[in-house]
Amino acid sequence: MASLDYKAPGPVVKTFMKDDSFFRGLRGPVGSGKSVSCCIEILRRALAQEPNAEGIRKSRWAVIRNTNPQLKTTTMKTWLDWFPEEEWGKFTYSVPFTHMIKKGDIELEVIFLALDRPEDVKKLLSLELTGVWINEAREIPKSIVDACTMRVGRYPSMRDGGPSWYGVIADTNAPDTEHWWPILAGETVLPDYLTKQETKMLVKPDNWSFFNQPPAMTEVMGKDNVVEEYERNEDAENLNNLTNNYYSNIIRGKTKSWIDVYVLNKLGLIEDGKPVYDSFRTDVHVAKSDCLVADQLPIFMGIDFGLTPACVFAQRIRGRWVILDELVAEDMGIVRYSDLLKQQMALYLPRTFHIFGDPAGDHRVQTDEATPFQILRSKGINARPAPSNDVLIRLEAVNATLTRMTDGESGLLIDPKCINLIKGFSGGYHYKRIQTSGERYDEKPNKNRFSHVHDALQYLLLGAGEGRSLVVGGKTTRPFVAKRDFDVYTAKPKGDIFSRRNR
Repeated sequence: MASLDYKAPGPVVKTFMKDDSFFRGLRGPVGSGKSVSCCIEILRRALAQEPNAEGIRKSRWAVIRNTNPQLKTTTMKTWLDWFPEEEWGKFTYSVPFTHMIKKGDIELEVIFLALDRPEDVKKLLSLELTGVWINEAREIPKSIVDACTMRVGRYPSMRDGGPSWYGVIADTNAPDTEHWWPILAGETVLPDYLTKQETKMLVKPDNWSFFNQPPAMTEVMGKDNVVEEYERNEDAENLNNLTNNYYSNIIRGKTKSWIDVYVLNKLGLIEDGKPVYDSFRTDVHVAKSDCLVADQLPIFMGIDFGLTPACVFAQRIRGRWVILDELVAEDMGIVRYSDLLKQQMALYLPRTFHIFGDPAGDHRVQTDEATPFQILRSKGINARPAPSNDVLIRLEAVNATLTRMTDGESGLLIDPKCINLIKGFSGGYHYKRIQTSGERYDEKPNKNRFSHVHDALQYLLLGAGEGRSLVVGGKTTRPFVAKRDFDVYTAKPKGDIFSRRNR
């Protein structure tokens, strides 16, 4: 006789399992018992199903993962650890992987599908299901989630009394801030570049619920409010099923962004590269609430052109740079973008503006005789080229503000609504790893969706005077090179300078 000894690993998981919402999402750190709780929830709902006329409690579930290797090595392995074949019935290892469980009055069919094969996606769209479990939902697009919601509630048939409960459950580690999960959960705002149709898809239905587990560790802050170390969080869930040093071991050698996502359960982005700005700290350089705009001070703006234009708005307040806003667009020319820019600038009137752009914007675009700067001026936006386009000089202009302290505060403070800029600082803007056996990276930052807004910030700060010591007369200063005609023994130039003049 099969039996299970399971206890919810914490109050959040317990609340998640007791909830009857149509969609339930559980987010937590690695090792917090998320996947196991979803496995148990499938059986629990099967037990709660009302029996049909023959006294059988019928239910059918689909379990989905984004790739076949992950489905086999993680999801199916977790399932079979709790429901081994010798106790719960034969598991079919041919596609689609299926576990048919018949115990007592329970008849539970569980179908495992990976979504990297078109035939599996097709299979999902044809199934009649009681419920769906989406494992590691941050890797699943919203369109697939919507497809899952259409397939549940169809088994058992109404002839057998219909399902007592039906719906979708999902678990995940912390996703990116622009992922559908945190947007629907109300944790982040909608990105500006979404279309109206995409925006409608991200309005949270009233029968969807999201649950967040506590972080597995807590940050210990040191001087200047910088993280010095991490301590185990005794309020974390599932600690009884982990070794005491489980989390302290796995964080060794990991980046802060990795720890934030997998251990602290913070929304974030993990890129396979080296962050451009090692000195950036979210707790130091990102404001806890909206930044106030000073009335009498001008607005500085930096603009990066191209089909992914970006602009950053800032003020210099008592020597400290306060980044107020960003305007990022995708697949948009400078003419349309300049109209959006004017609307954004109107929010800061009647203040004056100092606007700096990519020096390459003085060159004509292929589709028009006018340069981007000329197009901006025709719209009433008086922008001028930044003094240099040297990447090293631009990066130094930003680094100078990140590492500077002004009256005990950081030299750079970013409004939390600048999500693209912050995500770029947190690793999205990085040096790409070179595919070699060692730890080697490209010399220049990777061009991606975060590089444009960071280029704009660099033009702003460089144009406003940061890094001025490295730019003289519009020309980049070069490293000092020792004179080769200098005699190190006499501390004089080689030869007789007077005799040379008289010759």
